[in-house]
Amino acid sequence: MRREWLDSNVADMSGIGARIDAFDGMERVPGGSGARLRWARTRAARFRSEFVSTGTPDSVDTCDLVTMPYPTAFGLFRASTALSPFLSITNRMLVIRWRESDGRRRVLLFEPSDFELGRKTPYFAALGARVPKPLHSLLVKEHGTVLDHLARMRIAPEEVDYLMFDHLHTQDLRRWVGTTAPQEDLGGVVKPLLPNARVIVQRDELAAMADLHPLQQPWYQAATFADLRPDVFLAIEGGHVLGPGVAVVATPGHVLGNQSLVLNTSTGIWASSENAIAAECLTPEHSRMPGLARWARTWGQEVILNANTLETTVDQYNSLILEKTLVDRSQADERFLQFFPSSELTAAWTHPGTAPTFSHRAIHHRG
Repeated sequence: MRREWLDSNVADMSGIGARIDAFDGMERVPGGSGARLRWARTRAARFRSEFVSTGTPDSVDTCDLVTMPYPTAFGLFRASTALSPFLSITNRMLVIRWRESDGRRRVLLFEPSDFELGRKTPYFAALGARVPKPLHSLLVKEHGTVLDHLARMRIAPEEVDYLMFDHLHTQDLRRWVGTTAPQEDLGGVVKPLLPNARVIVQRDELAAMADLHPLQQPWYQAATFADLRPDVFLAIEGGHVLGPGVAVVATPGHVLGNQSLVLNTSTGIWASSENAIAAECLTPEHSRMPGLARWARTWGQEVILNANTLETTVDQYNSLILEKTLVDRSQADERFLQFFPSSELTAAWTHPGTAPTFSHRAIHHRG
């Protein structure tokens, strides 16, 4: 991706939704990272009541996409003492629907990963090459594609307004939004399967993708973005309330342009991102997984990060505390919070010692 592409193919999002200024200026808080942590916690607590007053969306549905292996040392950072070098995570898509004040209906897909093309991400391609083919079906389980789920829910592809990811690691969007030039691996110019969808993304992440650092390159497929349709991206700086009970909040750290989905539902406030892979990573004192509670107690750390990248780990910790402060407690088990990992830890007999103590598996809401 070239910087000229960034300048000519990104639309301004200022006219969509209401901008959130509650978290502006965190990077400029004097006194260092600890001061920014306290600031984030305080601001998140204040924003909660403001956000609740926006209402709730019409519906939230959850769709399983794929379950796959992931290094334990990434997903549970340094806390796990499980012998298994891998754990399993399930990638899921959230489908959120709401109506604007003028009655227009909106559909947002959060984490609509094209997991077939996502396998070409350099890190996962290298990992897959080391797995014998007979083991692939044992370790990877495909549940349904984005289009399969939309058809089941009777949502026409043309009805999808927005696509959003917490960050663009592994993503290849060409089949969703189309291309302007032939793609050798896809048989020519790609017609968009989601023709009216636009991608909500933090401008910081697009800027980073235009000039990737070597530590970032294994996780992106930046070359696949070069020929996407013009103006497909809606660039955002910070947070926006997109609709009743639907917001995006900047949560930098995992990548500089990380963002989280925040929802107000019938059970209270949820946040979803990949900053952590299990709800218990926000309350590790209640975890029965080997090592997590001890790690948190020994080092005084109240969250366990998903740390496959170390761009700005301190900022990721602060962002996860922001999410932890925003959300409500689970009605199923109040020891755990309504943090919904976009890639959630999933029990697998092939990965002993990594079964979660508690799983959400889904968010279901009807307004």
